Amino acid sequence: MTLHPGSDPWQGYSEKLTSRHLERLAVVYVRQSTMQQVLDHQESTRLQYGLVQRAMALGWSESRVLVIDEDLGQSGATAEGRQGFQRLVAEVGLDHVGLVLGIEMSRLARSSKDWHQLLETCALFGTLIADLDGIYDPSQYNDRLLLGLKGTMSEAELHLIKQRMDQGKLNKARRGELRFGLPIGYVRDPSGAIAFDPDEQVQHVVHLIFRKFDELGTLHALVRYLARQGIELGVRLREGPAKGTLEWRCPKRTTLQALLRNPIYAGAYAYGRRQVDGRRKRPGRPSSGRVERTPHEYHVLLQDYVPAYISWEQYEQNRARLAANRAHADTIGAVRRGPSLLAG
Repeated sequence: MTLHPGSDPWQGYSEKLTSRHLERLAVVYVRQSTMQQVLDHQESTRLQYGLVQRAMALGWSESRVLVIDEDLGQSGATAEGRQGFQRLVAEVGLDHVGLVLGIEMSRLARSSKDWHQLLETCALFGTLIADLDGIYDPSQYNDRLLLGLKGTMSEAELHLIKQRMDQGKLNKARRGELRFGLPIGYVRDPSGAIAFDPDEQVQHVVHLIFRKFDELGTLHALVRYLARQGIELGVRLREGPAKGTLEWRCPKRTTLQALLRNPIYAGAYAYGRRQVDGRRKRPGRPSSGRVERTPHEYHVLLQDYVPAYISWEQYEQNRARLAANRAHADTIGAVRRGPSLLAG
């Protein structure tokens, strides 16, 4: 929204300001969703910082205007990890804030839960909220209704943006064009196609892992064998100035398990192997809650699409064997815990 002289959208709202509001702080909340937006959309950032002048025009001295900008580069989808938003709510709850300023509601929150938490706190402590359209008093019915609608629209907008992005990624994946980090044993050739790692030793170790797992039967035995033989895995660095450089590392159990469960080694291009289960998400851990699905549940599965180290039949056998090993380990663990539980 562009402000023109003589067309101030906040005219007529100043009667909501009282001396009690001016005695407390005016807080300018600044946020951009990603660091790339901070770099590319500098005008938006400048406009947000410019709200300091707006607060001063309403009667606050510059020393009484608090700028909270810790959330630059943070998504507004949730309050988790947004220290700036949490600080804002805390300051309001301590009765330190007379006015909260943001260029639009989506800067403050894109989640109805977080938005209404802020509204409830502001209404309880008599704090006003302002955006480029005007000043609102969350304790007044009409203003609360309008703020609620703005929050709902902000959340819906985020949903539509995410939906469009997800659909775009899915369409690219269906064509086999969506790029992702490649596991050990694969690289992209100059044309961008997925190919075997050109280092023959890397290929040899990958073949050895599958052959030994088939022979030994358990992940534990495979880890022990590789450790005894001093066999290391060839890993290509994915980022940094040495990106693409080959490093040799000691094999970890989790790395080997991921290798054995990855369908790319059977020549398949897969998208949507891990999907989010909301029941398993943990507070403060945005990447938690991901659950690995079975191949028929993947969003996209293109078989015979890349060079293969093993057949699809062997891949399915490996998955079944890993699942059986896990079930066996869980049964033994339950038996071992049983006597101690009974004794307690």
